[in-house]
Amino acid sequence: MLSTLRLVLSLLVGTALLLAAVGLLNTLIPLRGMQAGYPGLLLGGLTAAFYGGYLLGTFVMPPLIRRVGHIRAFAFCASCTACLALLHALGTWAWAWLVLRFWTGVFVVGLYAIIESWLNAQAPAHHHGAVFSIYMMVNVSALAFGQQLLRIQGQPFVLFIVVALFTCLATLPVLATHQAQPRPQSVPRLQLGRLMQLAPTAGVGAGLSGLAMGAFWGLAPVYASRLGFDTEQIGTYMTVAILGGAALQWPLGRWSDRMDRRLTLAMMGATATLAALLMWVAGSHEVAALSLVFVYGGIAFAVYPVVVAHLVDNLAPEELLGASSSVLLIFGAGSALGPLVAGLEISHLGARSLPFWFALTHGALMVYAAWHYRAVRRDAVVENNFRPMLRTTPNALKLMPETRPESPPPAA
Repeated sequence: MLSTLRLVLSLLVGTALLLAAVGLLNTLIPLRGMQAGYPGLLLGGLTAAFYGGYLLGTFVMPPLIRRVGHIRAFAFCASCTACLALLHALGTWAWAWLVLRFWTGVFVVGLYAIIESWLNAQAPAHHHGAVFSIYMMVNVSALAFGQQLLRIQGQPFVLFIVVALFTCLATLPVLATHQAQPRPQSVPRLQLGRLMQLAPTAGVGAGLSGLAMGAFWGLAPVYASRLGFDTEQIGTYMTVAILGGAALQWPLGRWSDRMDRRLTLAMMGATATLAALLMWVAGSHEVAALSLVFVYGGIAFAVYPVVVAHLVDNLAPEELLGASSSVLLIFGAGSALGPLVAGLEISHLGARSLPFWFALTHGALMVYAAWHYRAVRRDAVVENNFRPMLRTTPNALKLMPETRPESPPPAA
């Protein structure tokens, strides 16, 4: 395993630096937009534009990577991302920021795709599961660290410079690696109709989770600001939510391995709904707000990996990668739509109403998962298929041993 880590160390370091920049930028944008007087719908639109670009980049980046190779494509995408971050500092024109956010999403997903396909090529097959887990740990840790960079003081443009700096630093270990570049491979996709026939709870759960998480990433900093938190406290607020996702995913996943995952999703939806409503009740009480966002983040972050584990339980190995990438696209579509709807909500009801959106989406998850559990009984045995993860690109799913055709089929 140590030899494998040496092979992928430069990629993991580059990932950590990149994700610190992305985590900072994704929180910084709504805060600066709010200071510029953007209405809630526009603040949500900035996040929706990012995820719209993310979805487009999933399709347009692989041809670029195949044409110029991983190293050149990484340098190209990182340079573009750094330039886009710096362009935000030149002004606060709403139409320009929407365009910048869209193209940032395109190039960020390109960076993810390059790193993940490279990890797939470098990691031996028998170490894929371990590398996948380490990669997800690096993701969570870097995102949490990025929130703490909000503590850097200075002029409004300084933090955009920090984002560009970390993005450029991320290229150094990748450009300096002596490892051979992999050849990109296409990801098979399962038709959505087939997915909804085989595991409809996975499709619905992914969509509802995307609606909630897209709004969370785009508008939670605005919500925390409306509670009266300063910039440093907002960074802590977002960090606590991310750490909650890291801390609670594993126990929730092990719990889901012991029962029908639809029932687990229903219970998680109920708990997240309660936590969201209590967030509204707690208001600006700092200790209560941090405690509740830890719980809510822990549950909300775990929905997507439980959805993927539900797929593994019910699909044949040769269909898993296509189905998982389709679920990923559904999640992405929800992530683009959620900030728009939630932004419209806070425009009319105020930023403090954001927890109601979280309660609505997770309440819908609770109702659907519980209904499908009662309506469609299954005799399949639930195996230990849960793996903590964040949504990135379909390439990350190739690191899961369960998506390999030679994996043992799920128990019938």
